[in-house]
Amino acid sequence: MNKLLAILLLALSLPAFAALEVGDVKFDDKAKVGAGDTVINGAGLRKVLFIKGYAMALYLPQKAATMAEVLTAKGAKRIHLVLLRDASGETFADALASGIRKNHSEAEIASLNARIETLKATMIGIGTVAKGAVIHLDWLPELGSGAVRLAVNGEKKGEDIAGEDFFRALLKIWLGDKPIQDDLKDNLLGKAS
Repeated sequence: MNKLLAILLLALSLPAFAALEVGDVKFDDKAKVGAGDTVINGAGLRKVLFIKGYAMALYLPQKAATMAEVLTAKGAKRIHLVLLRDASGETFADALASGIRKNHSEAEIASLNARIETLKATMIGIGTVAKGAVIHLDWLPELGSGAVRLAVNGEKKGEDIAGEDFFRALLKIWLGDKPIQDDLKDNLLGKAS
C-alpha cells in the first residue's frame, strides 16, 4: 500500500506533458499531419489592440528556433488556428493575401499570385467562420510533389494547392521579416515574449 501511495505521489509531482494553452485554447504537444508526425514548435495569440482574433500554433517535424530552420524543415507541417471571434472568409482571405504580399518581392508574388487567388476564392466561398472554429493549413509532402491543404473543423475545403514555396509564403505571414505581429512570431518560434 505504501509503495502504491509513493508511486501515486511521484506521478502527481512530475511535470505534466499536457497541452500548451494560449487564450483559453489548448494545443496538443503533438499532431498527426497527413502521413507525418509533428510536434508543437510554439503558440501565440493574434490580437489588435485589445481584440483577440485567434490563437494559433505551429507544428513541425522537429523543433526550430529560427525562420530559416522552419522554412527548410523537411516533412509535414501545420499552421493551426482557433478563431476567438467570428470572421468572414473574405476578411480572413484578404488578411492572408496582404501578409504574403508584405513579405515577398513583386517577382515572388507573380509566381504565387494564382495560388493566392485560389486560396482566397476557397475562403470567400466558405463564408463566415464562427468563433471556436479550427482552421488547419497543412503542408503534406506525400501528395504528389507536395501540397497545401485547408481544412475547417476537420473538413477539407477547396482543392489542394501545389508547391512548398506556397506553404513557405503562408508561414512568412507570421514568421517573415514583416510579420503580422512581432510577439506572435517570437511565440511561434518558441521564444518567450
